[in-house]
Amino acid sequence: MTAKRPAITVTAADHAMLSRIAAGAAHTMPELAAELTHELDRARILAGSKVSAEHARIGSRIVYRDETTKRETTVTLVWPEHADIEKNRISVMTPIGVALIGMAAERSIDWTTRSGDVKRLTVLAVHEPAEEEAAS
Repeated sequence: MTAKRPAITVTAADHAMLSRIAAGAAHTMPELAAELTHELDRARILAGSKVSAEHARIGSRIVYRDETTKRETTVTLVWPEHADIEKNRISVMTPIGVALIGMAAERSIDWTTRSGDVKRLTVLAVHEPAEEEAAS
């Protein structure tokens, strides 16, 4: 990927859990685990229980645009066990989930699909997690 990646920010709790998930997936999903680890390595980590309303985190509702098709999509970023494609609940352990974690509105990133295509997406909005979603 040649484009410079935008700065990302994650909470300390999300960083710790995502690091454990990436380590656990190193043998079953090595490419995705490596990509997630790379993203976590470059992330700005918020101390303690601080959160940033501007940055996508677990539970955030995110509106993004596929720059190839110009299609806008709204998803909720969730832990793998809460993923439900029918409800647009996207696991952080998917290529799009890894691309979205820590992103802020008006930032673009290139990501590689499961089929190996490189696509560019632009985050249009990040909405705070609802209380019940944040708790799950």
